[in-house]
Amino acid sequence: MAAKRRKLGNPLALAVLATLWQKPMHPYEIAQTLRRQGKDSSTKINYGSLYTVVQNLQKHGLVEVTDVERQGNRPERTVYGLTDAGREELTEWMSDLMAVPVKEFPIFETALSVMGVLHPDEVVRLLEERLNTLEVQVASGRGALEKLYETLPRLFLVETEYQLHMVQAQAEWVRGFLAEVREGTLPGVDMWRRYHETGELPAEFQ
Repeated sequence: MAAKRRKLGNPLALAVLATLWQKPMHPYEIAQTLRRQGKDSSTKINYGSLYTVVQNLQKHGLVEVTDVERQGNRPERTVYGLTDAGREELTEWMSDLMAVPVKEFPIFETALSVMGVLHPDEVVRLLEERLNTLEVQVASGRGALEKLYETLPRLFLVETEYQLHMVQAQAEWVRGFLAEVREGTLPGVDMWRRYHETGELPAEFQ
């Protein structure tokens, strides 16, 4: 099952639709709500693009103007709400995202795919540095999560749990891979090392 191609695929558009699902808001209030609810820790949010995203959602009929607020000498604030089409799009999009795994391309995977350009000893040094950082992230993330559990229902913390779990999984993998490179048990590590010491690319690598 493939995910449907959407008119707007920007994660910020999804965040805006989900925020307006709570109630109609003006763009500044949307930004405040995203920050207050911590959505900027799970979604890459460019607040400078927020007005453009809202306008694009309106152009596609997913949100509509529901009110124009006027308070004293302040500039007018246009309030937007979801249309029926917007609610339907939000539901369908969320269903796709929850059910259909999509291949993503994290830059760390790209680096691993071409790590042969570095000497194995250098890779060990750099991954040790990465592992130290990951372990600090795990410890601080675990502490932060325990603190959040005291004031928020777990329902609102599942993305934070997932983030922590993925950092822990990455740390575990890096730890195991490091041991293989250090101990020389990684298949091909001798040829990899020899290439950097002789400058000759082994036939198996070509």
